[in-house]
Amino acid sequence: MSKKTGYLLGILLTIILGTILYWYLCCKPCLEADKVAIDNTTNTEDVSVKTDQKTATINAFAVKDVNGDLDFQINDNLNFKTSSPLIIDSITSSVGEGANKLVAYYNSNPNKLLNIYGHYRSDEVNNSVFPDLGLARANAAKNYFVSKGMASKNINTYGKLDDNFNANAEGVLQGPLSYEVKTVAAGDTSIEEDTKKLGDTIKADPLILYFDTAQATISLSDSQRLKVSNMVKYIDKVDGALITVTGFTDNTGSRPTNIKLGQGRADFTKQYLIQNGIDSSKIQSFSKGPDLPIADNATEEGRAKNRRVEVTIN
Repeated sequence: MSKKTGYLLGILLTIILGTILYWYLCCKPCLEADKVAIDNTTNTEDVSVKTDQKTATINAFAVKDVNGDLDFQINDNLNFKTSSPLIIDSITSSVGEGANKLVAYYNSNPNKLLNIYGHYRSDEVNNSVFPDLGLARANAAKNYFVSKGMASKNINTYGKLDDNFNANAEGVLQGPLSYEVKTVAAGDTSIEEDTKKLGDTIKADPLILYFDTAQATISLSDSQRLKVSNMVKYIDKVDGALITVTGFTDNTGSRPTNIKLGQGRADFTKQYLIQNGIDSSKIQSFSKGPDLPIADNATEEGRAKNRRVEVTIN
């Protein structure tokens, strides 16, 4: 090999060796760092998605009497949309068969009570006439069983806060209800006594709604919702008991016109209660127009107080 050729070969080897060293020391670490960053980003997104997705709760229609022979479980139930107190119409035949079995058992065992617990989440919006959506859902379930032939006096309703009850992807709560069977001991009159006390309380402090001219909506406070709930509880336990809605007006205008106006307010309130799950056959409405004012009609403040609807029990 000539000296010139050796010289050129040395230069070539130097270039190859330098390229290899540059790859390992500079390019490869950078590429690996980029890959790690990409992988970390992808993993973070996956974790976020998985964290946001909550498994939907599916609660079976299950009722068991530990002191009797009622014991069944149906892998379906009465369902509700999020923030709704109304049962979704598509009730399956299996739930209907379970309801028939439940009603038959209670009609044969009048000493049994059914406690219905309606579940609700704290992030739901309650636009019902009940203190919470759980109680409203329990009332809807009660109405369903009553429509099947069960006596309302055999049913108690309660609300149960349950933030672990998750809706499905369509926003449907699948069976936010649970059931408990109770046996009334022979000679126990506590239910009748408590019901009488409740009736006395309602009559002493009825629900009063004030109406502005052309008012088209009703919005209840928490205390007013509790009054409605107590009235529903009372009429469920007492045969022949009704919710009475009476409309009143101020003395402006003729009496016939005010009687009509008062009846319109009473009927509007009655319809509002019906739309919120109270049986229409359990509500009666009247008008007393300008009769029985509770304030002085000589002042605007007094007239505003007289434009009212009183809701109580008979």
